[in-house]
Amino acid sequence: MNKPYLINSISEQHRLLGLAKPKHPLISVFRHEDAAFDVLTELQHFTLNFYCISIKKDYDGKLKYGHRHYDFDEGMMAFISPNQLLMKLSPGTKPPGGITLMFHPDFIANTPLAARIRNFHFFSYELDEALHLSEQEEAIIEGIFSGIESEYQSGIDNFSQEVMIAQIELLLQYSSRFYARQFITRKVANDEILTRLENVLDQYWSLQKGLPTVRQIAEELNLSADYLSDMLRITSGQTAQQHIQAKVIERAKQLLTTTDLQISEIAYQMGFEYPQSFHKLFKNKTKMSPMEYRSSFH
Repeated sequence: MNKPYLINSISEQHRLLGLAKPKHPLISVFRHEDAAFDVLTELQHFTLNFYCISIKKDYDGKLKYGHRHYDFDEGMMAFISPNQLLMKLSPGTKPPGGITLMFHPDFIANTPLAARIRNFHFFSYELDEALHLSEQEEAIIEGIFSGIESEYQSGIDNFSQEVMIAQIELLLQYSSRFYARQFITRKVANDEILTRLENVLDQYWSLQKGLPTVRQIAEELNLSADYLSDMLRITSGQTAQQHIQAKVIERAKQLLTTTDLQISEIAYQMGFEYPQSFHKLFKNKTKMSPMEYRSSFH
């Protein structure tokens, strides 16, 4: 695969999109109907050196991430962090709708948001894990976008940066709230993910492939690790790591009470390289050692 083209600046992105020069070198807001994707679509693979937040509307183009293509759905909100995604764009047949905010990490440097932005995990989600907005949510988000756009268009002064950063953080806070809603309302999809997660864990242990990491489990489920953890945390109160550990303990309890396997054998079967690590986790979660737990059933 050829090395992806790095779009290093917002000015360069404007040029590729056929937009006028940005009013600020580190931040930009543009309406999709004002962009021409002619130059951008000539790039086979490209990645961005800045944050990008978009609402996609009325557009039937596709993005390719890895081997998968994704459509732009109505009211879909996507988040891209610097150097995160390898992308390939196929232009649509309809005029694109929506709005995009782009800002360079330097724009928020040395501000509280610079430290907090890593807590907004949706910047590392896959595109098919995008935020799908209700009409009411979309109105709120578009209102914040409009506020940022108004400040951006009105001319830069000593207060502009602080005002826009405050609005960006508000946008991210609302996005977190709406993602939490999405995790809860998509119960059927989440239940299906949980079922597949159980199957993946069973497969790991049946094949004695070792103790899986969150990233390995997420890859098996075709999800990003952060999306899986956030979904589980909001719907079950456990992170993905905690969920895996709970299943380890559940499986270990079964082996301790239904087999005569030695503790070390159970530890190795559960994927622990050292029995001491298994002993430590089991006691931490149950307040009993594996041997004490087994003895309590005899």
